[in-house]
Amino acid sequence: MTGRAEGRIALVTGGCGGIGRAVCTRLEAEGAKVYAGDLSVDGSVGAPFDAARFLPLDVTQENSVRAAMELLEREHGRLDILVNAAGIEIEKTIEETSLEEWNRIFSINVTGMFLTSKHALPLLRHSDGASVINFGSYDGYIADPGLAAYCATKGAVHALTKAMACDHGPEGIRVNAICPGYIDTPMLQSFFAGEGSGGGGRSIGEIQQAVRDVHPVRRYGTPEDIASLVSWLASDEARYAHGALWVLDGGLSAQVQQMRL
Repeated sequence: MTGRAEGRIALVTGGCGGIGRAVCTRLEAEGAKVYAGDLSVDGSVGAPFDAARFLPLDVTQENSVRAAMELLEREHGRLDILVNAAGIEIEKTIEETSLEEWNRIFSINVTGMFLTSKHALPLLRHSDGASVINFGSYDGYIADPGLAAYCATKGAVHALTKAMACDHGPEGIRVNAICPGYIDTPMLQSFFAGEGSGGGGRSIGEIQQAVRDVHPVRRYGTPEDIASLVSWLASDEARYAHGALWVLDGGLSAQVQQMRL
């Protein structure tokens, strides 16, 4: 590792999940002091994660977000890197989605990002080069079938990212979004197993292979692929990268037509 995050203070929401763990591990390896903010140390993976300092955090609750920022204020007085990776997926059309489900996914994927970013700003202003990295999706550009609410939240994240970049760039706070495609996480494996994949009676193995085959690079991504981009965006090497939506999908959205899976 290059040590490009040496001495930096980082908070990763959803830090005990699939992508969050890889991001925490990468930033720690590069010298950052990393806090994994999540509901539990098991995260979505279902197994304890102790490679970063666990910070109890419910991004949908303002008091929980405030408490996390107060801890960072007491211990460090600043925050250099904020990675908003907390998120969920609902595999339904709008007709199938209840109002409760709609409100829940927005509360985590969008409102949670708003709350965390809002209350992190005073700490980010004390950094000598703060970087905020939000998680959008290629589904914020185009849509997979049966993911209506999820697609809507990611479109909102993309717009919020650009607005934050305009407002806080003059304060020395860079804001970008990473927009992954298919990444090998518990969320993706749940999609393979669920009706939302449109598997048509195929086995999970067959669906997985079909997903690989539809990518120009003939594979889907790994959490480590995402962590590599986070590492760069969080570093001074990316000091001119601001207000951008970085699609990382193995060329999936570059195609004229996609296979319906």
